[in-house]
Amino acid sequence: MRRCGIPAIGTAALLAALICSTGTAGATAPGSGHQLPKPVDTAPVSTLSSDEALDPFLDRPLIDHVVWTDGADGTRLMIYPTAAGRQDPFPPAAERAWQEVLRHADTADTPGMRDQFICHWDWARIAMPDKPSWNLEPWRPVVGYPATVAALCNPGAPEHEL
Repeated sequence: MRRCGIPAIGTAALLAALICSTGTAGATAPGSGHQLPKPVDTAPVSTLSSDEALDPFLDRPLIDHVVWTDGADGTRLMIYPTAAGRQDPFPPAAERAWQEVLRHADTADTPGMRDQFICHWDWARIAMPDKPSWNLEPWRPVVGYPATVAALCNPGAPEHEL
């Protein structure tokens, strides 16, 4: 151990000895005769937030574009997710994706439309991963998320029956 000109007693002496030690086994605190613990190797500290560390698609868009269409049954918002939007497994990404939808179509911000979107995010993208668009209809009844899921994301009537 090298000498650092440190006090021989007390907590300050122990801390200074730890700082000045070379890290070899058998080092002693100056003037104490006590063995110093061998330094522990530590992993580098990550500068990533917990979201960044868990969400592999955090820096990528989840929604490519949206298109409003008119049909015999009423208006429909067709949402086209990106590849990242189809694959992102991080649960909070659903809200990030919904916010992207609203940046494209701010009039979609209704409870029923949000429930339909979250249903598509949670279930339809797994059951039908290659479906080109996720279709949301503002005219569908607002029944809450569980009933929206029970209706396969289409409360009121299945899309294929319209």
